[in-house]
Parts: sequence; C-alpha cells; structure tokens
Amino acid sequence: MRKRLVAILVTGILGASLLAGCGTDSGSGGSAAKEDGDGSGSVYYLNFKPEQDEAWQKLAADYTEQTGVNVTVVTAASGNYETTLMSEMGKSGAPTMFQVNGPVGLANWKDYCYDLSGTDIYGELTSDSYAMTDGDTVPAIAYTIESYGLIVNKKLLAQAGYSVEDIQSFADLKKVAEDITARSSELGFAAFTSAGMDGSSDWRYKTHLANLPIYFEYQDEGIDSTDAIQGTYLNEYREIWDLYINNSTCDPSELAAKTADDSRNEFLAGQAVFYQNGSWEYTNLTADGTFTDDDLQIIPIYFGVGDEANQGLCTGTENYWCVNKDADEADIQATLDFMYWCVTSEEGTTSMADDMGFVIPFKQAKESSNLFVKQDQALTEAGKTPIPWSFTTAPSEEWKNGLGSALTAYAADQTDGSWDGVVSAFVDGWASESALAN
Repeated sequence: MRKRLVAILVTGILGASLLAGCGTDSGSGGSAAKEDGDGSGSVYYLNFKPEQDEAWQKLAADYTEQTGVNVTVVTAASGNYETTLMSEMGKSGAPTMFQVNGPVGLANWKDYCYDLSGTDIYGELTSDSYAMTDGDTVPAIAYTIESYGLIVNKKLLAQAGYSVEDIQSFADLKKVAEDITARSSELGFAAFTSAGMDGSSDWRYKTHLANLPIYFEYQDEGIDSTDAIQGTYLNEYREIWDLYINNSTCDPSELAAKTADDSRNEFLAGQAVFYQNGSWEYTNLTADGTFTDDDLQIIPIYFGVGDEANQGLCTGTENYWCVNKDADEADIQATLDFMYWCVTSEEGTTSMADDMGFVIPFKQAKESSNLFVKQDQALTEAGKTPIPWSFTTAPSEEWKNGLGSALTAYAADQTDGSWDGVVSAFVDGWASESALAN
C-alpha cells in the first residue's frame, strides 16, 4: 500500500501544474488532523467543492451536536483536490472519507477504497448505475448529479431585445452575443462574463466546455472512452471559445489572471448576460437577493453539432464518495454512519438539496428547490437529450492542465498557429497521457 501511495505522489510531482497553491480552505482552520473524541470513532472528510464548504461545516457541526461523533471537514483549494489528497493520505490521521472524479480518478485510489457493497448507504442508491465497481467490489458511489450550461440574466437579455426563446442553436447564440458586443457601449453590458483561466476557474473550459467535442466524437464512434481522441470537433470548440473570449467583459489577453470570483461577480453586478456554470452556482447567485428565480434561466451550451433543437444541459457527475479502508475500524463505521445520515435524515437531505443545491441519487432525497435543477428536469421532460459528462474519461489531470495552458495562450494570440497548440494539447496530449496511464 505504501508503494502505491509513493507512486501516486511521484505522479503528482511530475504534474507540476497541479502543485501551484497547494493549500486548503476550511472552516476547521485548515488542520487535516482528526481528533478521536470518545473512542467511538470519528470522521475526517476531505471535501472537493469549495462552494459548499460553509454548508458542509454546518452539517458536520449539527451531526456532532446530535451524536457526539467528531466530524472534521477540510476543503481543498479549487483545482488542488488531487494534490491535497495525495498529501493527506501520506499522513497519520488521513481522511476517512474522500472523493474520486470518475473511472480515471478511481484507478489511482481504488487500493485505498473500502468495499461499499452491502453497506446501508449503498442500499439507499436509487440505481446501481450510480456506483462504480471494481470486479465484485464497490469502491465508490455518486453522491450528487449536477448539470451545467449557460446561465442567463433574462433582464439584460430583454434589454438587448432578445429572449431565451431566440437562442436555440450555436448560430442563434453567436448572433445574439455579437449584436450585444456591437452595442455594448449603448447597452452598458457585455455578452459573456470573463472566461477566467486562473486555477479557480479554468476547469469550466478545459473540462466542462471540452466535454462537448469529446461527447460528440464518442457519439460518432459509438464508444464511451478512448486512448486516442481524434479531435473531430475541435473547429467547433474553437468557434465557441472565440465567441466567449471576444464578446466578454475583458480583453482576451487578461484571461490568464481572471478568477472564478471575477466571473461570478461580473454576473452579479449585471455586467454580462451569459455565464457558463452549473446548478451548484444557484445559491451563490440568489443568496443575497441580487437575483430571484424570475431573473435567471440556464440553457444548453449550443455547439453547432447534432440535433441542437433537442439538446439538453450537460448532466452527470464527477463526484463519488469513497471510504478509506486503511482507517481504524471504528472510524470506518463512524464514516459510514455519517454518510448514511447525510442522505437519509431530514437535516442531511435538506442541507444537500437546499444549501448545497444537490440532486442526490438516494431513495430519501428531498426535492431540490434549486431553479437550475428544475429547469434541467423540465428540459428532459420536454424531450431534450441531456449531454453526459464524457470529460470524466480524460486520461489525466495533466491532460486538462495542458489543454488549459494552450487555451490561455491562444486567447492572447488568436492565430492558426496558436490554435495548433490547442489541437496538439487535445489530441497528442491525450495519446501521451493515456500511454502513461496504461
């Protein structure tokens, strides 16, 4: 086991771009060490989602108050989860509960995963399809299903003379965005928020936007993974990236330093009509009353490929819970009990639905009050086809980082030669990272 961890740590060191800013952001003061309470076991959860840190801290405190079991939640800094997990797993008092982002992430950590088959929480899943298997074992289970697309400020869109009904394809989106840009001085706002390529924000483009060329290529080939991506739809990827960066709140050359907070704050301040993000962002946009449900809508990221009239949101998960099988037996049981409480109790299901904005795939889930969740469900009920999260099959974090760097370089120098760097990062980088993984 120790050899396996050393191998993972070496891999992480080679992925140098992962190491920037390797810190944690936590209401527990950033200390990763758990404390053993009364000897009945305790929980240390290394949380993946910074935007839900406050809600997790409160939920953990509520559970401790009710049960006396100590629950520590530490939240990794955005973009640094894998590096933080590598570091924490090498320490005494390692996380008892952690996350992998899909089959590629599981390949790194499956040797540390407790078999969840036969556990109470596994029995609460609404479908076995939400569990990842490794032979006869269940090392990980999904804890939330999420959707992303383009969040629209309907008031600003109306001021520009349009409604969401006017946008049913990439051609429509391009027409509206470029018209807003042409009249931006008169209107007082831009089409898109800044497509920040700082580490807190770049995942929206090097994974979430990159999902579209991956997905449509998989559809063509009739596959769900590959060691050799062809890049069939990289021209379309370039077109939507061009649209984002040339019709936004800032000059494309400034994107390297733009953060997730910058993009969100621009949208909150009414500086842009469109904001690529997901259902998890709903609370951040409505908590202080800046927006009501009447002001917002989430629409598909139209890509100019396939049956756009029947395209839905990108819906799936890269959020799978795992339990550290090397933890003390009492801590493993305490962790399983906490997970079960989160997805079955009134407090847990309410927090996950309302405070975190999650749709959880468990039998006692509470219906979400999240507007974007409801709009996703309405699209599906209307016959729109959700786009699955194919980006979870990307060969490594290093592939994503290489793509992000190439997109940033291209934003500052929008030439064919610069785009060749994006193509190389996408296609050649995929092949080389797949070879290393295998």
